Amino acid sequence: MQEFANEVATVGTMERFSQCGSWLHFIADKPIEKRKLMAANFCKWRFCPMCAWRKAVQDTLRIDVLMQYIYQKQHKDFIFLTLTAPNVPADKLRDEIGRQNKAFKKLFERDEIEKMCHGFIRKTEITYNPKRDDYHPHLHIVIAVTKGYFSGGRYIKQARWLQLWREVMQDDLITQVDVRRVKKRKDSAGIAESFEVAELAKYAAKDADYTASQEVFEAFYYALKGRKQLTYGGLFADANAMFKDGELDDYIKPDLTAYYWNLKYSWATSQYNETAKSKFDAVDRLFLERKGMVVDDEIPNHIKVVQHENH
Repeated sequence: MQEFANEVATVGTMERFSQCGSWLHFIADKPIEKRKLMAANFCKWRFCPMCAWRKAVQDTLRIDVLMQYIYQKQHKDFIFLTLTAPNVPADKLRDEIGRQNKAFKKLFERDEIEKMCHGFIRKTEITYNPKRDDYHPHLHIVIAVTKGYFSGGRYIKQARWLQLWREVMQDDLITQVDVRRVKKRKDSAGIAESFEVAELAKYAAKDADYTASQEVFEAFYYALKGRKQLTYGGLFADANAMFKDGELDDYIKPDLTAYYWNLKYSWATSQYNETAKSKFDAVDRLFLERKGMVVDDEIPNHIKVVQHENH
């Protein structure tokens, strides 16, 4: 991807990107069956595939915590709304995203929407169609609604959502919107746990799309530059502030792993090699206790790790 990025990113960004993930520090249990990432030199560039993957993992955790809190303490249910519009060419992409954002604001200022919406999370996603060489920006939105919404007088049908979206977009060429109830995903024991909102937390753009060519990369880059991936409103904005302050940590599933090792890896051409392995000392244990052992993310499945056997 670096050949595409060189044209638009700063020298500093490209230096960080070229070294992204070159070293990793994990803690692990005694049999090294569970690893938890503690530190690394990530570049945090939104177009870096590794950093985009990490952000998606972190956003998934955050969004689920916010929804658990609002569901349990604010007694709300949720709907998942997808708003679309016809595809556009590269030179219209940034303006189209701006147009959709303005239309979204108008839509949620409508009286019937204000009455049913108690908060939202909004995300812009862009997909690329190589056959037509055009782009499909669209909005994914989770909306907090009153329990009983689906049988009450403020329920809005899919056809009405489509009508309202056409009106605020001033575009009768729009043919569809999607709206559905958000359900809870069940674990292996059949117990309902996290909410099913994968579309909201995943990447704003897939690296397989924006690395198709230099021109495609530049279209994605300039369209998304300076724009937030996730926007919070209402109860979600309040809950997000609480999350940042650590007030919602009780909604995070505790990590009960008995950690034993410090492990360090460095990237060597095509794989990670283990460069250091040591048992926890008293300082390590105190640090982990104070940190609270909040679950972060596991090592990505596509990364091959070579472990030394001579420890």
